Amino acid sequence: MNIFGTDGIRGKVNQWPMTAELIQKVAISAASIYFGKGGSNLNRVIIGKDTRLSGYMLEPALVAGFASMGMDCLTLGPIPTPGVSRLTRSFRADLGVMISASHNPSEDNGIKLFGPDGLKLSDSMENKISCLIRQEIKLADPSKLGRVKRLEDAVGRYIEAVKSSIDKNQRLENLKIVVDCANGAAYKAAPQALFELGAEVVPINIDPDGFNINKNCGAVYPRNMAAAVIDNKADIGIAFDGDADRLIVSDEKGNIIDGDQLLAVLVIKLQREGELKNSTIVGTSMTNHAFDLWLNNIGINLMRADVGDRYISEAINQFDYSLGGEPSGHILIPHLSKTGDALMNALIILCELVRENKLSSNFFKKFTPIPQTIHNIKGIDKDILDKVELKEQIHKVIQKVKDDARVIVRPSGTEKIIRIMVESNNSTLIKSTIGEFEKIFSKY
Repeated sequence: MNIFGTDGIRGKVNQWPMTAELIQKVAISAASIYFGKGGSNLNRVIIGKDTRLSGYMLEPALVAGFASMGMDCLTLGPIPTPGVSRLTRSFRADLGVMISASHNPSEDNGIKLFGPDGLKLSDSMENKISCLIRQEIKLADPSKLGRVKRLEDAVGRYIEAVKSSIDKNQRLENLKIVVDCANGAAYKAAPQALFELGAEVVPINIDPDGFNINKNCGAVYPRNMAAAVIDNKADIGIAFDGDADRLIVSDEKGNIIDGDQLLAVLVIKLQREGELKNSTIVGTSMTNHAFDLWLNNIGINLMRADVGDRYISEAINQFDYSLGGEPSGHILIPHLSKTGDALMNALIILCELVRENKLSSNFFKKFTPIPQTIHNIKGIDKDILDKVELKEQIHKVIQKVKDDARVIVRPSGTEKIIRIMVESNNSTLIKSTIGEFEKIFSKY
């Protein structure tokens, strides 16, 4: 059985698969594949984490597994996921591991694995690791056990790497910025990077206690950030999720700016600089249709991939594109970062705001999104969608509204949730369609 979902391994802590015992086996299995495969024969793994209390349990489990296979472990402490990706490459490591459940609540945790290229592992490689967990693997000789060392300045290295993605002379003076760190992995890096670039920083949710990560804050709950923008008379607000790989923004009026609208800013920038390859960007089935129409009007194609930043990344790499993302705020600019980097993306967008010298409410007015509602039906396993009877019922509803609404029914890749997305200019139709799906799924 494959224990990986759409974004690594994730689940409730101390329940399968997020037990210390299983995570140690994952480390042993991964090490058996990647030992000495990084091109440097350093046999090294980089391990970062977010601010969940359970990170103190899972980090030693990973270290024990890798060290028992003869791999040296370099631990980073709390750091954004893209920091692990970057440092895996810069330290010529065989593997990188991020301990995080991203936007999930604190009782969940997970691990994301990166290869020596800084990219998340492919489905086939994750399947190999899953298969090896059930097998007996020869451990290292006692004289060849791995060593463990803490990299003390990991956050500082990450900040400098992120700042290198913008012009070295670029400053953010005269900008007052609310930054919501979700009590997560960016609680040190984001305020510090913005401060170093000259901004007036209003940091919120920067006091992690092991339990408050993503709790009514951050990119999943951006309304609190937007309210803080108004209260502090700030120019703009930025919010990250727990591991800082997704970004949501607020303008100075408290309007929420999602990933599609942020992508529009980046499309204009890359097109202007001649870096938008093949006149195409990658989105997902959730990408707003109004954004698709706007792109067509400026001569840009939209390729829709499956939901999840890993699938966007795979499409970008396969077809040699230079930009992709989704409404949730995952945005990929592969020539600058191998994985979604919310802090880097925020800095680039802030620099564009400075360049245009507009109020943020005017700056983000590239297109008007079609109203879109996402309704979560909790506690339902994704396998339920394989039932023929249920498929027929879902198809019947979609066909009934297809002329006036775009409907997506999909399982979450990380939780027992079915997500219903209805996009339409008819608010009554959105509400009634969601109501029909609630009735259908209530039987299951």
